[in-house]
Amino acid sequence: MRWALLALLTLGMFFCYAQRGTLAPAAPFMMKELHLNAAVMGLMLSAFSWTYLAAQVPAGWLVDRWGFARVYAVGFTIWAVATALMGFTASTVGILAARMLAGFGQGAIFPASNRAVASWFQASQRGAVTGVYIAGNRLGQAAIVAVGPITIKMFGWRYFFIAAGVAGLLWLIPWLLLTPKWEPEPPSVETRKGSSGSLRLLANRNMAGIFFGFFAYDYAWFLFITWMPGYLMLERKFGPREMAIYSAVPLVIVSVVILLAGILGDYMVRKGMNEVVARKGLISVGLAIALLIVPAALVQDNYTSALLLGFSLAGLGLAAPNAWALTQAVCPKEFVATASGLQNMGGNIGGALAPAVTGLIVHQTGSFVAGFLLTGVILVAGIACYWFLISPVKQDAASLQPTGV
Repeated sequence: MRWALLALLTLGMFFCYAQRGTLAPAAPFMMKELHLNAAVMGLMLSAFSWTYLAAQVPAGWLVDRWGFARVYAVGFTIWAVATALMGFTASTVGILAARMLAGFGQGAIFPASNRAVASWFQASQRGAVTGVYIAGNRLGQAAIVAVGPITIKMFGWRYFFIAAGVAGLLWLIPWLLLTPKWEPEPPSVETRKGSSGSLRLLANRNMAGIFFGFFAYDYAWFLFITWMPGYLMLERKFGPREMAIYSAVPLVIVSVVILLAGILGDYMVRKGMNEVVARKGLISVGLAIALLIVPAALVQDNYTSALLLGFSLAGLGLAAPNAWALTQAVCPKEFVATASGLQNMGGNIGGALAPAVTGLIVHQTGSFVAGFLLTGVILVAGIACYWFLISPVKQDAASLQPTGV
C-alpha cells in the first residue's frame, strides 16, 4: 500500500512541475507575440511564487490538522484548472492572475508529500523515498521543456496550456479512490489541537537555517526552471530544438542524481553517521557544485556554458532529497507538514525573486551574466546557513521552544 502511495506522490510531482513549468518554454514565444519585454516576463514568471510562498505555512497547518490526502486533492484541482485557464487569456493581468491561482493551489504539495513520507516510511528509507518523488518533479519539468517548444510551434501556446491543465486532472481519479485507505479519518482531535504548537517553529534556530538555506537553493533552482530556456535562446542563440534538448536532458540527468543522492544519504545514516550531519554535508557539497553557474555565465563557448549549467543543476539534485529529509530529521512528526511549509516558504521567496530580479538585470544590462553571478553569491550564503545554524541534535515536540537565531 505504501508503495502505491509513493507512486502517486511521484506522479503528482510530475504533473505539478510540468504544469508549473509551462510558462518557461512558452515565454520566448509569448514575448514575441504579445510584445513583452524581459522585465515584464520576469514578473509573469515570478507571479506563481508570490501566492505559492504565501500558501506554504497555512497549507502545512491544514495538512497537520486535516490530513495530507484531502488537502492535496483540493490543491491539485485548483492548480490544474488554473493552468488550463492560461490558454484563455492574452492580457498581462489575466496571465498574472492564472499563475497566482496555480501557485496558491500548489502550496499544499510539499507539506502534504513530506507528511505522507514521515507517516508511512521509516527514517532509514526517507532519503530514497523523498528522492523518488522529487525525481518526479524534475522529470515533469524535463518533459514540459522537451515537448513545449515543439508543441507550441505546431499548435500555439494557448492550446499548450489547456492540454497541460486538463491532462493533470486524470491523476485525481486513483488518488481519490485510494484516499480512504491512507487516511480513513482526519487526524485525531488531540493531534489537531497540538498542531497549534507548530507556530513555535517560527522562532527555532534549526528552522531558521532550513528557511534561509532553502531560500538559496530555490533561488538557483527557479532561475533554472524559469529562465534557462530563455537564456539559451536569447543569449546563447540556440534554436527551439537545441533549446529543448539542452533544457530537458540535464533535468532528466538530475532526476537520476536525486535518486542516488537520497540513497546515499540513507546509506550514510544506516552506517551510523548522525543523520543531520550526513544530510547537511550532502546539501553543502551539492550547493558547492551548483556554483558552476558562475563560470557558465563567463565562458565564451555556448556548448561549454550549457554543459556547465547541466553540472550546476546536478549539484542542486544532490542537495534536493537531503534538504527535505533534513526537515523530517530535525522536527517532530506531528509538525512536519508545517515545518515543510515554512521551508518551502523560504525557498519560494527566493523563487519569487529569482526570475523577477534576473529579468530586470537582463532588461537593464542586456545580459544574464550579473544575474548568474548574484546566484553564486546567494548559494555561498546558503551553504553557511545550513552548516552553521542547524544543530545535529534532533528535537521532540516537548522540547521544541524558540531559541532565536
